Amino acid sequence: MTENSRIEFKSKLTDDLEKEVVAFLNAEGGVVYIGRDETKAYKLNNIDELQLKIKDRLKHNISPSILGLFDIALEEFNGEKVINIIVASGSEKPYYIRKKGMSEKGCFIRIGSSSEPMNAKMIEELFSKRVRTTLRNIVSPRQDLTFEQLHIYYSSKGYKLNKNFAKNLELLTDEGKYNYIAYLLADENALSIKVAKYKGTDRVELIENNEYGYCSLIKATKAVLDKLDVENTTFAKITPKERIEKTLWDKVAIKEAVINAIIHNDYTNEIPPKFEIFDDRLEITSAGGLPLGLSREEFFSGVSNPRNREIMRVYKDLKMVEQLGSGIPRILRAYSKESFVFMPNFTRMVFYKSGAIGGAKSGAIGGAIDIQSNNKKIYLTDRQREIIDLIKQNPKIGYRSIAAVLDINPSAVLKHLENLKKLGVIERIGGTRGYWKINL
Repeated sequence: MTENSRIEFKSKLTDDLEKEVVAFLNAEGGVVYIGRDETKAYKLNNIDELQLKIKDRLKHNISPSILGLFDIALEEFNGEKVINIIVASGSEKPYYIRKKGMSEKGCFIRIGSSSEPMNAKMIEELFSKRVRTTLRNIVSPRQDLTFEQLHIYYSSKGYKLNKNFAKNLELLTDEGKYNYIAYLLADENALSIKVAKYKGTDRVELIENNEYGYCSLIKATKAVLDKLDVENTTFAKITPKERIEKTLWDKVAIKEAVINAIIHNDYTNEIPPKFEIFDDRLEITSAGGLPLGLSREEFFSGVSNPRNREIMRVYKDLKMVEQLGSGIPRILRAYSKESFVFMPNFTRMVFYKSGAIGGAKSGAIGGAIDIQSNNKKIYLTDRQREIIDLIKQNPKIGYRSIAAVLDINPSAVLKHLENLKKLGVIERIGGTRGYWKINL
């Protein structure tokens, strides 16, 4: 590795740590490595004490609060332990060194391999765009909140919440009232997360509808994970050499997807994430498209830009999230990028059952599909599977709409549709005003 826009090396902890972290917060995020450079490792003494010191400095020396936006981890390099400070891109730019204020001396941004001071115009522009309606600033619809469940979950991880926990976890507005984050984490609220199960591959015949909610978001998360674990049955595949047992969906990927959908859901419109089980797939839909300023490429590479950093912080405390930016790469180990559908106001993850179109890489990506009309086996690309999924959801969908959802050129969609027709997978019924029929 070499120093670049996302990597900073330091042989030891220095006085300019806050400057480097602020620069990453105001850009695309990055990692500060302490105890190494491109080729050499440097011995660090009192590692545990050093980590606590770093956490304390970042917590108290940077504004706005960056709790939930950084993570500290250890790794070995050339026989020595190296401290990694993983920094996400912040949503409340500009971030600045507190004692120097929101000024050219306190605000920095990462440009190439250096952290450069921001000029007054850039600071003003970023401040004018700062999101003011974050969950932290929205007053809870109830102020008689209790947090027994939250205390229990923290206690189970060896932590004890003191009387100032609401302030420490940023559950209060500037006026001292409970905010919407507190409402979501309280013992009682009006949020209900649904897990629906359908017969077939569309939403026509609902056979089961479970509600997990009206309680702490953490408790609801665990209930959703438990329900999907029950649905994720194990089946056996017999080969000439051995018996292989597999689950319908990759367990690690589904856990990451569920937590990702709940943590990054846009709750400002009071729309919770939803989970839908079909005969051939699991769909997870959360409110909100890609976070502002985050591209698809950055999203898939693991760049972290938490929509709700305060919720992220709590889930990290409870060990439900390992480290910043690790969730999407874990999902991509089992499923392709085409499993993600980005819409202007929603994000959907589609996970096909093992052996179905678009299923896990371990078994079904590129797998053979039986065409019912002639029992011929064919192979479909990930993009073709994604188009088929959109047609299943809306048989009348046009190629321009498909192109918009998938963010690809309309001419490319036409080519895919033509190839699918030649393969006999789909056919057009009724011309331009008709609909698509899937022959699978």
